[in-house]
Amino acid sequence: MTRLLKRLRPLFAALLLPAALAAHADDASLPKKLTIGLLPGESAPTVMRLNEPLRAHLEKTLGLPVELTVGANYAATGEALRFGRIDIAYLGPVTYILQSKRAHLEPFARPSHAQVGPTFQAVLIVPADSPARSFQDLRGQDVAFGDPASTSGTWVPRWMLADAGLVSGRDYRLRVLGAHDAVALAVASKKVAAGGLSKPIYERLIREGKLDAAKVRVLADSPAIPEYQWTFREGLAPELKEKIRKAFVSTSDPAALGVFRAEAFIPSVDADVDRVREWISVVEREHPEAVTVKP
Repeated sequence: MTRLLKRLRPLFAALLLPAALAAHADDASLPKKLTIGLLPGESAPTVMRLNEPLRAHLEKTLGLPVELTVGANYAATGEALRFGRIDIAYLGPVTYILQSKRAHLEPFARPSHAQVGPTFQAVLIVPADSPARSFQDLRGQDVAFGDPASTSGTWVPRWMLADAGLVSGRDYRLRVLGAHDAVALAVASKKVAAGGLSKPIYERLIREGKLDAAKVRVLADSPAIPEYQWTFREGLAPELKEKIRKAFVSTSDPAALGVFRAEAFIPSVDADVDRVREWISVVEREHPEAVTVKP
């Protein structure tokens, strides 16, 4: 009997959630629909298209309408989560760190990949025929970055340059272009000498034919970066959070996992991004002219 009850418990929870939602129709802790915030790492239509399989999976699994929204910039998505305008968000480490200073945000899941686990990388790229062979060769040049709050599009590439002794405004000219694809295309068209962006996005742009592989090359890869975190806003009901958490970590849906190149979503906690906190502190402490992000 005890074993049977354990097996039936998840079914009971699934059946009771819609009833709980109906009973708390005006309760912000149990919203009528789940609103997911996404970062504009690329154009909003591209981000929406890539995340549609996950949206459909969650809607089916939760038995609750699920809506995607893409912020105007990284800070806007973080602010929307902080002020409760969205319920969960997929935040890069830097955006999460900055916003969690002002609100109680709770990371709960992150993608894990074959061989490298829950990490990814940034790259610094240059035109294919660039004479640059090291960071030192970028002195006096224009270097492009994405959104000011982007982990792999700004902060990690800036940390890489800082670690090599290069300071923006003194050793190179910083250009902020807002999105990973814009940076890649600026490098390919030789509008800048180099650019920093997410390695997974760089590889996908080439794979999809949106970036000509013959026009660019990688100057350097970053160290492993802790993966993005799915994060709850403050105030969601515990029973809903648990349902959402299980919908992520239990999924084996290849379509839902595909855009994240993930084998699975695994649990995530605040300490997972401590390495990024160290990188941020280096850039802020040693290079006060660094990109300023106001959460």
